[in-house]
Amino acid sequence: MQNIEKFRPYALSLLRIVTGLVIFSYGVQKILGFPAAEGPPVGSMAWIAGIFELILGFLVLIGFKTRIAAFILSGVMAFAYFMAHGPQGFFPAQNGGVAAILFCFIFLYLSVAGPGPLSVDREA
Repeated sequence: MQNIEKFRPYALSLLRIVTGLVIFSYGVQKILGFPAAEGPPVGSMAWIAGIFELILGFLVLIGFKTRIAAFILSGVMAFAYFMAHGPQGFFPAQNGGVAAILFCFIFLYLSVAGPGPLSVDREA
């Protein structure tokens, strides 16, 4: 099992890259209208969330200022869950909030764990 330990930092980087790419794609869709034709109304809460997803998602994707970007995104996802999904029911599988919960805790983990070795501002 010790041989697999050497891949842990790279697994962290992979988690960060994939999570950043997915959240960035939500921001691209909401703000730039790609691939969907129309995003949320400018100034709406969904649009503001899209700005966070676009900008901070890109920072997480490339691994620049990852800890602070991930911490803010964790809060954005918690806010999204409690404002948009929570009122629709208690269980995430029924209220559509599964992704928001998972993103919230993955970003919280990344804010503590850091970006990993494959990042713009990798830690020594």
